[in-house]
Amino acid sequence: MAQLFSPGADAIYRLALLTGVACLAGIPIVAAGIVRSDYVTGVGIAPAQPVPFSHKHHSGELGVDCRYCHTTVETQATAGIPPTHTCMTCHSQIWTGSDMLKPVRDSFARDEPLQWVRLNKLPSYVYYNHSVHVTKGIGCSTCHGDVTSMQMTYRANAFEMQFCLDCHRDPAKYVRPQDQVWNMTWKPPANQATLGPELVAKNHIQGGERLTECAICHR
Repeated sequence: MAQLFSPGADAIYRLALLTGVACLAGIPIVAAGIVRSDYVTGVGIAPAQPVPFSHKHHSGELGVDCRYCHTTVETQATAGIPPTHTCMTCHSQIWTGSDMLKPVRDSFARDEPLQWVRLNKLPSYVYYNHSVHVTKGIGCSTCHGDVTSMQMTYRANAFEMQFCLDCHRDPAKYVRPQDQVWNMTWKPPANQATLGPELVAKNHIQGGERLTECAICHR
């Protein structure tokens, strides 16, 4: 009587079955990798903007203070996007005929805001207040990176939940003196283990379980 299957059919079947199981098991891993990839999070990617504004030139080389453009960072939840007339306080006097700045001049003349592409955006179910963080000693570069070195601005961190929790669980590692909040190249000093807790107490920062309560960020 002839065999229905060849002698190697069983091995092929087992191999196919194991391959299928491995592929199914790998799908969540691949999906998680894609979700966390820079392509999805936008980390390190500088999108095209209506004007190629350089933080490196304005903040780094010219020393323009962050608060000159982001006027509400110390008083409100949002840092604020500068209106066109802020740009024109300088550019009505310098580079007045630059083709690169034509969108700025047109925006000002038409009284229509420039449509900037937003980089640092949290989900709608997350509450974040800039003023609370900067007035308590959390510097801009902790979240945004060294903006003064960015020719074209990009997103420095993905702002996943773990990123926020790392700081909320132990703010002493990240808090800095108030005069260093705007220092984009600040690094924790050698005595941060001593200085951090002192600043946490001085700034009345409630760490531990209080800062990890769901309602702190999800309201």
